[in-house]
Amino acid sequence: MTSEAVRRVQSGTPWEDTFGFARAVAAGDRVLVAGTTAFKGDVLYGEGDPYEQAKVSLTSALDAIAEFGLGPESVVRTRIHLSHLRDVDAVGRAHKEFFDAVRPAATVLVVEGFVDPRILVSVELEAYRGAVDS
Repeated sequence: MTSEAVRRVQSGTPWEDTFGFARAVAAGDRVLVAGTTAFKGDVLYGEGDPYEQAKVSLTSALDAIAEFGLGPESVVRTRIHLSHLRDVDAVGRAHKEFFDAVRPAATVLVVEGFVDPRILVSVELEAYRGAVDS
């Protein structure tokens, strides 16, 4: 794959510069979205509310694939990381609102924590672009 076949999108979160990563990377027929939280800039939306954090995180992740002309129907996999098992139903409800008609492969994991302890949810997406011109 040539370097022209890979395109990266930044969202402006402080961790992208600190850790040196892109919010989304398109490579061939796939678009991969990095762990996305409810932070927009320095503001955490839905603090203390896993459902709201999930909705904001999913919206931001979908905004990243929109940069490549894709929508929810292109999502083939989601990975959701939670800081508390108690939040699985609330976050599952948010996920269903976004993907009930799409039904991507989905994984939910409970992790020890995130880089900011107020984060309750992190979302990763993989989307399929179909045939892509190189």
